[in-house]
Amino acid sequence: MPKQQTQQPETVLMDEEKVVEYREQLLDHILKKCLWQFHSRAWDRERQNENIVAMTTKLLCGEELIAETPEDRCYYVDAFDLARSYRIRFAWLADLSTEQIKQVMASLKERLDFLLITGSLNAELTDTHY
Repeated sequence: MPKQQTQQPETVLMDEEKVVEYREQLLDHILKKCLWQFHSRAWDRERQNENIVAMTTKLLCGEELIAETPEDRCYYVDAFDLARSYRIRFAWLADLSTEQIKQVMASLKERLDFLLITGSLNAELTDTHY
């Protein structure tokens, strides 16, 4: 008797409109509640966005996360608090697949980078004398 192959269910990604709706809710929380967004240098903001969003994504997806360095532990604390707050405030997260969470979080990271770095009119971010 031939062995049957089991197929993994195909992950369905969300349409862009839904991603934007969810992203804006997550973004609104950061802009209103998270002090880490106010680093004074562009490179600090780049590192914080990369690390905090990546760690928050892993936490929301139930993936293993090891914070080895003091810097990693600092980002981890912010990511842990953010993931906890997101789970409390946004019940729709429980209905998303891992891939959908990653899709929303990637969109969030892109938007954060624009608002806090590349699209910011804050000249202090790139002032070499500051």
